[in-house]
Amino acid sequence: MMKMTKFQCLLALAALLAAAAAAAADVAKVNGVAIPQSRLDAFIKNAAAQGQQDTPELRNRIRDELITREVVVQEAMKKGLDKNPDVQAQIEFQRQGALINAYLQDYVKANPITEETLQAEYEKAKANMPSKEYHAHHILVKTEDEAKQIIAQLKKGGNFEKIAAQKSLDPGSKNRGGDLDWLSPGPNLAKPFVDAMVKLKKGQTTDTPVQTQFGWHVIRVDDERQAQAPPFDQVKGQIQQQLQNQAVQKMIADLRAKAKVE
Repeated sequence: MMKMTKFQCLLALAALLAAAAAAAADVAKVNGVAIPQSRLDAFIKNAAAQGQQDTPELRNRIRDELITREVVVQEAMKKGLDKNPDVQAQIEFQRQGALINAYLQDYVKANPITEETLQAEYEKAKANMPSKEYHAHHILVKTEDEAKQIIAQLKKGGNFEKIAAQKSLDPGSKNRGGDLDWLSPGPNLAKPFVDAMVKLKKGQTTDTPVQTQFGWHVIRVDDERQAQAPPFDQVKGQIQQQLQNQAVQKMIADLRAKAKVE
């Protein structure tokens, strides 16, 4: 037999190492079909995003899941289900979703919101915020007549908190005697409610029921104070998310405007 040269030995060793590395890169083989490490890594990444820790136990569970999935997929393909039009449509839908998510993540990464922009948006929001906040209670009922009866009870000395606990339809404040905590007038509150609330003085209750899309309210203002903007660091993430969403929506609108749709 011919003796292998030193160079040939090195080539053979390199080939063996490459084969070993390729085998190590696979999670498992199912009927000869390799499950790549990248698939396991993707599942681990998704689990981590949901708050799970990367542990050997988690990796084993995911490995078992990937093997099970591959077994079932192979059986489905044997039956030709991958050729089914409905299945193909679902696969295409998921492929599009993955590409869209990848494109949006790439866009956000390539177009970060600067610290200066975040600070400027914060100052703008701070300048436009209402000057006062109101600590209010309310009782929410279905009809105007019910609200009028409650107002009459209150004028006779009825206890606002007890009546709210008994009759209010607002589950968020009912168990607190109608307490809404501190409210800042703005678009997150129904306009008729805000209009009535800001006219009340400390300790005053509405003389007439206030109607909103939720029903009829009896409102009491307990206190008022100068509005305080939350610290920048506290709302920075929220502002960043809002600006990123706006940028993405504009980018999508621009793409659609350029697209030829027939």
